[in-house]
Amino acid sequence: MRYSLVYNGASGLGISACTDSDWGSDPSTRRSQTGYFLKLAGGVFSWQSRAQKTVAHSSTEAEYMAISDCSRQVVWIRNLMSEIGYQLGPIPIAGDNQGSLFMGSNPVTESRSKHIDIRYHAIREYIENKQIEVYFVDGSNNPADLFTKNLGHVKFTKFRGELGLEFYDSA
Repeated sequence: MRYSLVYNGASGLGISACTDSDWGSDPSTRRSQTGYFLKLAGGVFSWQSRAQKTVAHSSTEAEYMAISDCSRQVVWIRNLMSEIGYQLGPIPIAGDNQGSLFMGSNPVTESRSKHIDIRYHAIREYIENKQIEVYFVDGSNNPADLFTKNLGHVKFTKFRGELGLEFYDSA
């Protein structure tokens, strides 16, 4: 079977990102898995899947850390595009945890989030400066699941297509 990444410039699609985490997925360390990807013109061009550097105390915290990691990559790409002459508006990042999206959009520090490492709170500044915008995607429709957990065939096939991967029969 052959496959290729397809970038459909005619589609009018710009840069977007999608992120997810799997809370406490490593039973030996209790570290969560972060996964995210960035798409340009309908095809994935940057992605990461890795264990988080610290243990998250809740699924919301794990998702917040994942979306924050993704936002740093998005801002870096946005700055790169600016340096080569492309001025972009806020780049959308999809996440499937409303609590983490609220924490990123709300600069108020609450007792539930005081312990989170300060580096993860940079997302608040990115949102305020309109470098990124975050929005909710239902967990059952989050293609970033591909980067955080093993999926069944049906979900895997569904999300694979959302990355811009096209498979061709070798016959």
